[in-house]
Amino acid sequence: LSALKAFPGGLQYGGGVTAENAAYYIEAGASHVIVTSYVFEDGQFSLSRLERIKGIVGQEHLVLDLSCKKTRNGWTVATNRWQTLTSVEINPVTLRELEKNCDEFLVHSADLEGLRLGIDEQLIKVLGQSCSIPTTYAGGARSVEDLYKIHNFSNGQIDLTIGSALDIFGGSGVTLDECINWNKLQII
Repeated sequence: LSALKAFPGGLQYGGGVTAENAAYYIEAGASHVIVTSYVFEDGQFSLSRLERIKGIVGQEHLVLDLSCKKTRNGWTVATNRWQTLTSVEINPVTLRELEKNCDEFLVHSADLEGLRLGIDEQLIKVLGQSCSIPTTYAGGARSVEDLYKIHNFSNGQIDLTIGSALDIFGGSGVTLDECINWNKLQII
């Protein structure tokens, strides 16, 4: 809450967000709330829950976290700390339908998250071809080269978040300065 108040409109908030508490985080200064498990009931997507939270905070303040695992059919959204596979598959049809109800997507490749084994190139290509709203991919990034790869695989449509490989988080694969410099080059 201190960070949200210190940088109003500059941070997103995620973790345990529901229709009951989402407005609180927006009022505290979050630009968006990130929602995952709340929009699923017993592994099934709940359009009524999505519409409820969207009605409370507005589509312009809503990020859907579509953390997923690789399955035989492609990628399936996983909830409850990535332990419960839902019935929702990550594909062009699903993404087009869901983006009507949110401002952004956050897509974790749960199979790679925190492992520094490289990014899921195929998933990134699907996201790049299918998403028309801002989308951030997370999972497996291990070097500044992954910034270039994701940019190329998605035709510049998908952003990348780097976690455990980043030097400020104890990693040795990527420095914060490298990321800042790469981003500055993209603005030019």
